Amino acid sequence: MAFRRRTKSYPLFSQEFVIHNHADIGFCLVLCVLVGLMFEVTAKTAFLFILPQYNVSMPTADSETMHYHYGPKDLVTILFYIFITIILHAVVQEYILDKISKRLHLSKVKHSKFNESGQLVVFHLSSVIWCFYVVVTEGYLTNPRSLWEDYPHVYLPFQVKFFYLCQLAYWLHALPELYFQKVRKEEIPRQLQYICLYLAHIAGAYLLNLSRLGLILLLLQYCTESLFHLARLFYFADENNEKLFGAWAAVFGVTRLFILTLTVLAIGFGLARTENQAFEPEKGNFNTLLCRLCVLLLVCAAQAWLMWRFIHSQLRHWRESWNEQSAKRRVPAAPRLPARPIKRESGYHENGVLKAENGTSPRTKKLKSP
Repeated sequence: MAFRRRTKSYPLFSQEFVIHNHADIGFCLVLCVLVGLMFEVTAKTAFLFILPQYNVSMPTADSETMHYHYGPKDLVTILFYIFITIILHAVVQEYILDKISKRLHLSKVKHSKFNESGQLVVFHLSSVIWCFYVVVTEGYLTNPRSLWEDYPHVYLPFQVKFFYLCQLAYWLHALPELYFQKVRKEEIPRQLQYICLYLAHIAGAYLLNLSRLGLILLLLQYCTESLFHLARLFYFADENNEKLFGAWAAVFGVTRLFILTLTVLAIGFGLARTENQAFEPEKGNFNTLLCRLCVLLLVCAAQAWLMWRFIHSQLRHWRESWNEQSAKRRVPAAPRLPARPIKRESGYHENGVLKAENGTSPRTKKLKSP
């Protein structure tokens, strides 16, 4: 992280130098953009990186409000917030996760999973709070019909567009982080799967002007994922603590049902009954039968794949626990050795003295002199 002491130096622009200083490099680039705001010549260019573009003033009953739509300049803004996310990622890793993992003394495999879950818990919880605030203030929860009414939703409020830009920046930053964090080759395919899945759904909702529906689905998904990664963190702290996994398993199935129901309701029934059903990309209208079927197929296939993986992992977990219990039952008890018979001398004891059978004490053997 920036301004911290280095115990080891690496050759400039080498692979190890970039890996260990990628957050500092990102911090310098962000600082250059912020410095550009101070000068009139570069201020307009710097604002392209920081603020969302394509603003349009919309008249209302009282005054005018500023709304936004998407365009190619959004890529510049996303790039800037990718560097912001890389810096925040390094801050959480060094000042929170590394200090906790040192106390837990985890193995390499558990250490990698602990870092992954720690980063995702911070992101998911902050996204849940932010997304819940947006859907409440915009009235999407109190009025479910707004998810498909007045489609296409081309003009977005500032907080909705900024939320989508930050979401895309985070999941795009996760791709180079696989290299910076030196993720094991066995873990890369699994992480690439859910990164690409999130990017496809978020970018699809943003580009197809389904931002309202996408916010609700992200809120449901992030609540479930935050519970899962919290359960993993508690499990790494204490392996006997598995109660949160049971709660996550119950919430996971309910979330899949809610996502499928809401998607079919909004796209399959809501958009199908609207009057404006034409393919007009220049106006942001994609409300055709083919587009609706493609979106429904993508969402249903993703939920079915997640449910299949969940059932497969649960069955494997139950099989492993059953094998452990059966192995413990098959272990035979240690055989007891027969007690050795105590050799007693003839006679009996009386007041601690051995007596012969006729009542006299036995003779003591004379020791031979050396």
